[in-house]
Amino acid sequence: MAFNPVESLSVGHTPASPETICGSIFDVQRFSIHDGPGIRTTVFFKGCLLHCPWCSNPESLNSSANLLYSRASCLKCGRCVQVCPEGALTLAEDGVVVDRDKCSVCDECSQVCPSGALRVVGQRVTVAEVLREVARDAVFYQHSGGGMTLSGGEPLFQPDFALGLLEGARALGIHTAVETNGSTSEDIIRGVLSRADLILYDMKHTDPARHRAATGESNSAILRNARLAASLGIMMVIRVPVVPGFNDDLDQISAIGEFARGLNLSELHLLPYHKYGVAKYVALGRPYTLLDAQTPPASQMDLFRQKLVALGLKVRIGG
Repeated sequence: MAFNPVESLSVGHTPASPETICGSIFDVQRFSIHDGPGIRTTVFFKGCLLHCPWCSNPESLNSSANLLYSRASCLKCGRCVQVCPEGALTLAEDGVVVDRDKCSVCDECSQVCPSGALRVVGQRVTVAEVLREVARDAVFYQHSGGGMTLSGGEPLFQPDFALGLLEGARALGIHTAVETNGSTSEDIIRGVLSRADLILYDMKHTDPARHRAATGESNSAILRNARLAASLGIMMVIRVPVVPGFNDDLDQISAIGEFARGLNLSELHLLPYHKYGVAKYVALGRPYTLLDAQTPPASQMDLFRQKLVALGLKVRIGG
């Protein structure tokens, strides 16, 4: 049965103990400084309803584990080919060829790879396991005003797991933030985001058709949920990825600003497009469709900032 994030949420309470609530993640990044205030530990969730072509974490788009292959690190020793039970790997002159249709992501190949060229990302963990990792840096949170941030992927795709982490961190006195695109149900917005100290809300476009064409989903629920999230009375930041050919024009930035000015915002962040995730697409054997796109120049970003400031918004370029 397909995972349904809406049906999985037990609104109003944590459905089980931290030792038994499980979720799927692909990384826990310590000493992060771009995912909320202060020094933070960012927990990266697997799974997302949107499929943005500029996503810098393509390994997060599905909820299952993925096999990454780095040709540059490969020693061409052939050990992986020998142990692959599915016959999904073959050794060519320039490295290993991965048949993604055959690969079951069993992890046998990465276990014998001497250089780390093959790596499986994605693991099931409990709330308690993550909180133990997060709590290691509690002293840094206290001195810097930092804490734990849930990112992804989309944290609200796994609402019970997100809720367990937020309530567990709150019990430990750790500040929490959730980065979300808001593509979920109203019950999950109320049930999960109400437990956070900060909401980092991604907003990409105001036009439903343009949004669907780029991401695979309409933004109707996203815009509706943005208003709902703002009504929770929690500090909220709108984050706008500025993507060439998609929303990098003054009219669209102005439209986002007009929408945002009606919310109870702390700030609005303009995030210039970048290509940091391209190597991951290659490692996953997936095409990257925005290779010709360029990072918006500083002068253009400042023009956007000035327009939004004129609308009465507090604006920052970058996260």
